[in-house]
Amino acid sequence: TQVLRKSLQRGLVVSTGSFLVYEAHKLISGFSEVHASFKVEDVIEQADYLYGSGETEKLYRLLVQHKNSDDAELLWRLARSSRDLAQLGRTPAEEKRQLTYDSLEYAKKALEKNESNFAAHKWYGICLSDVGDYEGIKTKIGNAIIIKEHFQRAIELNPKDATTIHLIGIWCYSFAEMPWYQRKIAATLFATPPTSTFQEYAANSRLKLFSCLYAADPNFYSKNLLFLGKTYLKLNNKKMALLWLSKAKEYPAQTEEDKQV
Repeated sequence: TQVLRKSLQRGLVVSTGSFLVYEAHKLISGFSEVHASFKVEDVIEQADYLYGSGETEKLYRLLVQHKNSDDAELLWRLARSSRDLAQLGRTPAEEKRQLTYDSLEYAKKALEKNESNFAAHKWYGICLSDVGDYEGIKTKIGNAIIIKEHFQRAIELNPKDATTIHLIGIWCYSFAEMPWYQRKIAATLFATPPTSTFQEYAANSRLKLFSCLYAADPNFYSKNLLFLGKTYLKLNNKKMALLWLSKAKEYPAQTEEDKQV
């Protein structure tokens, strides 16, 4: 009887111990999952801070560690930071090229993970356009419709995103300014080639939208001011062109692109 009692007690202790180990494992696993989700949020918060501070290289080093992530929010930010690093004047030419192609892959992966992410569509369109600079005018024109479709999808998902509205305006401007030989290339690539005129560019409310964006946030984007001025100049409205080009000239240059503007 004593032997049986001791065996039962031992079994109870082992069972209790196993149960406690099991419960501890569940608790640790649950904590790990919560910790992992917080980790993604923490990385995004840190990334946004670095982006706002203009810390291009630090931002890239932070995000490239997560290039195998399944999180679309991380991936489109990595696409953006790769592109921003490629745009720096001090980045070597071969590295610029690799970063440009990498940025497109990251944006593509972000879209695969979440097709409903407006920023993934926006940055896919931007990065696809950049890759065209390396693959020639025929490829660049051939990708034009795809690029516009992604910008339009981004606006559908987030109608208030100022950058995407600006990009649609740039797309229209680019086709309005397209030289004759590029139009001939477009005609061979499309049954109905993509076209735009400066009148369409003005009539489709982009100028009004850009003006509203400026009123809401005067420091929105230096290139926004430049293209307002250039478009008014094309429309032969020199008074308004001078107004916006002066604002572009006076814009405080913080980034490489601001200096180019």
